[in-house]
This record gives sequence, structure tokens and C-alpha cells, in this order.
Amino acid sequence: MRRAFFSAFVACTLLAGPPVAAADLLNIYRAARDSDPVYSAARASWAAAQEKLPQGRAGLLPQANLSASTQHNDRDLSFRDPALTGSRTQFNSNSASVSVTQPIYRQQNFIAYDQGKTQVALADAQLASASQDLILRVAQAYFDVLLASDNVAFVQAQKTAIGQQLEQARRNFEVGNATITDTHEAQARYDLVTSQEIAARNDLEVKNRALEQLIGRAAPGLAPLGKSFAPLPPTPSSMEQWVEQARTAGPAVRIARENLNFSAQDVKRNRGAHFPTLDAFASVTESATGSGVQGGSGTETSSKVIGLQLAIPLYQGGVVNSRVREAVANEDKARQDLENALRSAELAARQGYLGVTSGIAQVRALEAALVSSQSSLDSTRLGQEVGVRTQVDVLNAQQQLFSARRDLAQARYNYILSLLRLTAAAGQLGETDLQRVNAWLEK
Repeated sequence: MRRAFFSAFVACTLLAGPPVAAADLLNIYRAARDSDPVYSAARASWAAAQEKLPQGRAGLLPQANLSASTQHNDRDLSFRDPALTGSRTQFNSNSASVSVTQPIYRQQNFIAYDQGKTQVALADAQLASASQDLILRVAQAYFDVLLASDNVAFVQAQKTAIGQQLEQARRNFEVGNATITDTHEAQARYDLVTSQEIAARNDLEVKNRALEQLIGRAAPGLAPLGKSFAPLPPTPSSMEQWVEQARTAGPAVRIARENLNFSAQDVKRNRGAHFPTLDAFASVTESATGSGVQGGSGTETSSKVIGLQLAIPLYQGGVVNSRVREAVANEDKARQDLENALRSAELAARQGYLGVTSGIAQVRALEAALVSSQSSLDSTRLGQEVGVRTQVDVLNAQQQLFSARRDLAQARYNYILSLLRLTAAAGQLGETDLQRVNAWLEK
């Protein structure tokens, strides 16, 4: 029976591919980092946001323009006095001008430059959040596939064991050592586990497709969790330290804080439309015009101008005040979003911490339950042989053993995911954390 279970478990565990081709968590993460469209879009958005800084700086730098024109003039001159003779002349006019304007005081431009810096910081926070989200999605997909593979293995092993019990019940009934009830009970359990096997295989197929969506290719065989797995409590061990770290550096908190900073700057920028502006300007213009008179001489003009220009806004139809009120409302919204992000970060940190600590206890309890379930099954089989236990007792003991195996596998994966979520809530999740988890896998 044990050999049959072991053979079925190994066969189902290797459904995704041979051991030599198994990919570990880091392999899957790096493949997803290169091909996941969600993360690629986040990187493109980050690259676009980097241009906000030079765009904001441009409002503080000189603006230079070169303009040139040429025109053909066709002038027809006539007189109302018939004694006078009119004339028709044609000549060209050309001009070229270079102008430079240097903003000296523009309140809105100064704040727009600061907003460019804020937008770059916001993009950095968003990319960091996308990077952590990618790690969590990869880990979730990876261990979902492992759990689905384990479920297939457990169900198939259970099916094999129940099938053997069914054959034994049939033989005992044929020789008169058991009633037909035992056969019917074993047949019912066998049919039920057959349907569970179909559902488990379907779930494994779905989980593989979800993994393929991340890496952009067929899902390879995955390295399973090995014997080196040893759940440890989080460091630091204080929940409040994790909560404080999440409130300070959590990715959603960082994003909300930068959004609030940008909104506050936007209020100042719109109010800056009430302020006067002062620019320095200089221009050089060269122009030439034909005389338009036969035998006459044209003219050439050179003009150089330098000066200051002051503009004081008086009334703009109320649009400035309206934009200020709009910006103030957006700032209030951003402030509430930050408060929500702080509370959510605190909740995520507490949930992650409790998930890790309770996960350790659950893994240890289920490991003990697995040993007890195996002992119970062995005792029940022995009791059946001596006539103090029935076929149904053996089937129930087998069901309990397989349930303990499944629950233990799920508890181990949940512990790992809770550990990663806790680290992500604190804004510290990176490839190093994946390397630690990767060390628990069989290579």
C-alpha cells in the first residue's frame, strides 16, 4: 500500500516535466520580469515619468526663437488726375530675427519644476510597488501550481488505496467473509475520489495557464518544496515594528504620500496665476526692402532690442479662482487617500504578521497530525485484520491521512506567501527574499 502511494505521488508530482528540466522560483521570477505585460507597462510608465523633470526645468531656462520671412511686393500706382501717369513696381522685402526670453520671476514655473521632481518620485514609488506586486504574483502562481500538483498526487494515491480496498472487499464478499455493504461503501468512495481526481487535474491545468500568462511561454516543471524547509518567525519579532515600517515605507503609502505632495504643489501653482511675471528679453532683427522706384535705392535696417517685461494679471474671468478651488478639493481627496493607505498598510502588516506566526504553529500541528494519522491508519488496518475494525474504518482512516497531507502542503505554501506579503507590506520585498525561499526548494 505504501509503495503504491509513493509511486502515485511521484508520478503526479512530475506531471509538469522531468526533474532535470524543473525551474525554481528565481527562474520563473526572472522569466516573468522579462515578459509580464503588467510589469513591462509599469516600467514604460516609469520611463515616461522621468521626462517630467526636464519638462519642468524648461520653464526656468531661456527660450530662443529664430524667425525669417521673405515676400514679393507687386505695387500698382495710379492717379485720379488724368494728367498724371501711374506706375507699377515690383520689389522684395526680407527680414530675419533672433529673440531670447529669460524668465526672471514666474511663480507657476518654479512650482511646476518642483512638481516634476514629485512626479519622478511618484514614478519611482509606483515602479517599486509594481516590482513587489510581480514578486507576489509569481510566488502565488508558483505555489498554486505546486499545490495543484500535490492535490493531483494525493487524489491519485488515495484512488489507488481505495481501489485496493475495493478489490479486497469484493474478494471477501465472494468468499463470504464480508457483506455487500463493505463493497458498496468502497465503490462509493472510489467513485467520489475519481470525480475529485478530474477536478484536481482541471485545477492543475488552470494554474499552469495562469503561470504561463506571467512568463509568456509554456509552464515548465517546477522544483517542489524540499526537506530543507524550516519555517521561522519574522524578524523583527514585534508586530508593532512591522506596522510602523509599513506606515512609513509601504508601497501604497509612498504612492499616496507623493500624490498628496503633488496635489499641495498644484494648489500653489494655480494660485501663482495671480502673481505678476517678469521676463528679460533681447532680439536682433535684420531687414531689407527694395525701393519700388525704378533707379531708386532700397533700404536695409538692423535693429537690436533689450529690455524687461512685467505682466500683472488683473481679471481672467474667474478661471484662476475656480482652478484653485478644484486643486484644493483634489488635495483634500489625496489627503484622505493617504489616510486610507496608512490604515490599509497597517492592516496588511498585521495580517501578514499573524499569517506568518499562525502559519508556523499550523505547520507544526499538521506535521504532528500527519504522524498521528499514519499511526491511526496502521492501527486500523491491524484492527481490520483481527476483526475489531471494519472496511469503513479503514477508508475513513485513509481519508484522514490524505487530508492531513493536503492540509500540511497548503499550510507550508501559505506560510511562505504570508512571509512574502508581510515583507511587501513593509516595502522591503525584493529578489533577496525570493532567494531565501528558493533555498527551500529541491534543485
